[in-house]
Amino acid sequence: MDKKKRIVIALGGNALGNTLPEQMAAVKITAKAIVDLIEEGCEVVVAHGNGPQVGMINNAMAALSREDANQPNTPLSVCVAMSQAYIGYDLQNALREELINRGITNIPVATMITQIRVDQDDPAFQNPSKPIGHFMTQEQARIAEEKYSYIMKEDSGRGWRRVVASPKPAEIIEIGAIRSLVDSGQLVIACGGGGIPVMRQGNHLKGASAVIDKDFASCLLAEELDADFLIILTAVEKVAIHFGKPDEAWLDDLSVEEAEKYIGEGHFAPGSMLPKVQAAVKFAGSGEGRTALITLLEKAKDGILGKTGTRIHQ
Repeated sequence: MDKKKRIVIALGGNALGNTLPEQMAAVKITAKAIVDLIEEGCEVVVAHGNGPQVGMINNAMAALSREDANQPNTPLSVCVAMSQAYIGYDLQNALREELINRGITNIPVATMITQIRVDQDDPAFQNPSKPIGHFMTQEQARIAEEKYSYIMKEDSGRGWRRVVASPKPAEIIEIGAIRSLVDSGQLVIACGGGGIPVMRQGNHLKGASAVIDKDFASCLLAEELDADFLIILTAVEKVAIHFGKPDEAWLDDLSVEEAEKYIGEGHFAPGSMLPKVQAAVKFAGSGEGRTALITLLEKAKDGILGKTGTRIHQ
């Protein structure tokens, strides 16, 4: 590579597993792929999802409040903070170990517990749609609505689940600290699970009952750090149009305009590939020389070298 690239990597759920034992195994594989990029001369910042983890924490905290009447319900924002810390704990240790195994001893690894401000007027709050937590009977759902003011929706015949808003990220509260760490040469894990959603009330930051899409949060992080690349890792090597149909076509290289055209034509599934492509388009269109890449975890290095993945650029 001609020059050192600053890269923000958005890790998908497959990079972290679904349980504690799965996570401990998965992060070792994830660490190898990330350190591969560092050995290529890249400066890497890591963001990640937290879907299974925050659900597990939410369920555990809800069970505690049911068993002990003195235990108040745990806010979702606190559950996100817990998930950031324990994912960061496993991930930073795996990264540190992999770096040392390869003789790289001058790159410290740090996890930043990251709050992200959302706008209280974001239209997502008028239409909560992101399911979280365990399935309930209709009677349990009614009690949750009355006791905790939850918004509950029936989920495809499988039972009732709590739904929360998924607003767009507006501001990374700790961006100054993150930037200082990155500029000093540290490998930083930040904006875990899309960040802890907060709203500004004067000088106070109040946690919001919401979840922020990790791809949009990673896009904002990449913009704020003036990254060269945003890599969104997912379960497929490339993005496709007409996915699963006879005329399915895998995409190697897209301009922002081409990607926006495909978005408008409805080629990408909401809640799946759509937010990834939207975040990639937003980053690629945010400045000169910025490229977004969507690919598999194990193909990240090849993607940076231009050998695979879907690239989106101006």
